Amino acid sequence: MNFQGAYTALVTPFNNDGSVDFGKFKELIEIQIAGNIDGIVPVGTTGESPTLLNDEHSEVVKKAVEYAGGKIKVIAGAGANSTTEAIELTKRAIGDGVDGTLQVTPYYNKPTQEGLYRHFYTIADQGGKVMLYNVPGRSGLPIKIETVVRLAEHPNIVSVKEAAGSVERVSKIKSACDIEVISGDDTLTLPMMSVGAVGVVSVASNIIPAVISKLVHSVMDGDFVKAKKLHYEYYKFFKALFLETNPIGIKAAMSYAEMINEVYRLPMCELSFENSKILKNIMIDIGIISEPMYNRG
Repeated sequence: MNFQGAYTALVTPFNNDGSVDFGKFKELIEIQIAGNIDGIVPVGTTGESPTLLNDEHSEVVKKAVEYAGGKIKVIAGAGANSTTEAIELTKRAIGDGVDGTLQVTPYYNKPTQEGLYRHFYTIADQGGKVMLYNVPGRSGLPIKIETVVRLAEHPNIVSVKEAAGSVERVSKIKSACDIEVISGDDTLTLPMMSVGAVGVVSVASNIIPAVISKLVHSVMDGDFVKAKKLHYEYYKFFKALFLETNPIGIKAAMSYAEMINEVYRLPMCELSFENSKILKNIMIDIGIISEPMYNRG
């Protein structure tokens, strides 16, 4: 196995002036380690990678490797809709000592499936293990099953993160080729793992790493009763994190838990007042924050 287990799509904390708060970033990684998370995925979508300059992006990756200290794996977001840019980010990440890179489907320019194949294959040729990232809701197109099958033949392409909202795709991929599939959606971790996925790249684990780790490892150990209990206990929270575009929900939730300041870089902005009431009340109900901290709306 390459990337089995519970991975956290780590947020990038910002200071009030918009600069990266590396002190807080270190604290967040220490929380992940203490929560028995298997690895972190910095500078992905949840890490607001589109708003980071390439040098900032590389510095976040370098610090993530340093702060992880070999205790957990680091899979660096290194994708782009320009193959040349993705290669540059990938080479930098490999040089910084990551365990692998996450390569998102090129967005906006919407290449053909042959273009996708050549894009990912060329990046994989640079070295290092590659996790493909299928997220058509944000990129505009899927990696078709037949393209995944072709890409799985590359020895460096070892995994695919599925964030298309389809459990059936896991079965289709696993029946067609030998590649690891990992859930990209907290609400689908349990059902996807029940048909062959090997873990999750989680948003919720930014704030509840121990819970997500227990859920995933319960499935891995064959304890579906415990996993199912955790799934339903936190299901409303998983859903509420996506009331608005990720990572708005998780950064808001973390600010309510006094883990970070709710600071984004435009075009991302604060969670709306109405949705903040919904999210806070759910967090109170399941015990992530205490009611005295916030009045219910």
